[in-house]
Amino acid sequence: MATPSRGSPATQRLRLRTRLRQLRMATDLTQRQVAETMEWSPSKLPRIEAGEVGISVNDLRPLLALFGVVDEATVEELLNLARGSRKMPFTEYRDIYDKDFLDFLAMESSAFVTRSFQPLVIPGLLQTEEYAMAIIRAYTPTRFSEQQRQRMLEARMLRQETLERDGAESYFILDESVIRRQIGGPGVMKGQLRRLAELAAHPRRNIMIFPFSGGAHAASQGPFTLFEFEEEEMPPFVYLENLRGTATVSTEMDNFVAYLEQFWSLEERAIKGEQIPRIFLQIAEHLETRPPDLHVDPPSAG
Repeated sequence: MATPSRGSPATQRLRLRTRLRQLRMATDLTQRQVAETMEWSPSKLPRIEAGEVGISVNDLRPLLALFGVVDEATVEELLNLARGSRKMPFTEYRDIYDKDFLDFLAMESSAFVTRSFQPLVIPGLLQTEEYAMAIIRAYTPTRFSEQQRQRMLEARMLRQETLERDGAESYFILDESVIRRQIGGPGVMKGQLRRLAELAAHPRRNIMIFPFSGGAHAASQGPFTLFEFEEEEMPPFVYLENLRGTATVSTEMDNFVAYLEQFWSLEERAIKGEQIPRIFLQIAEHLETRPPDLHVDPPSAG
């Protein structure tokens, strides 16, 4: 019986597509040449190499033969990766999420270490249902139906199961504005802050606050998340969000190192440790029922 490959479906698919691309390039074959030889559609191999779809064992065997892979151990290793990568997490939500975000969800569910900086809202892994729905309603275009928004909420709550994985570590840095802004109103925000206090008490969930007094920093341009994996051959993963709703995804080591250094710089200046749960509870306790509006007096005439 074949020995299953280690790792989640997401990491196995990434390892497989990386190996297949390396093998194709070593043979000096283009994607079009492979498609013609295999009698595939022109888009099939690009989608496999991009991780958009998996590859069946029946398709992989002749592809490896085309690449000249004859070593039985190597063939079996790659076949096991194909078997293990067929069922990717969250694929049932592909009608509401684009490929980059589905990749993000797959990596999030597989990462051994997660580091996230958020200058705008509470990270999805830490959100209560009420807070999450308030964000979903604010962020999603009007073309999305209420049913689709409910499915987004369902997916967001399912994501939080990753916090319970044995051995995985999470580091979150929240800008102070994130915990001051009343998303969903005072009641929703109080519940969210109390939830943060509970989560922050866990030894493997490190939640920090970057205070207003910390001043300007390069990361204020937008949120970013870094993933590291237990498998040595897996490259780290960088996910950058922007206000247009699109994202940049990278497995380039230079990008990862640059953002990791940014994260460490923020961490040095952040509030952290045992005082964090107390801060969340204090802010929740003193939330005003109706926060005062900012008001600027008009210039006086004459």
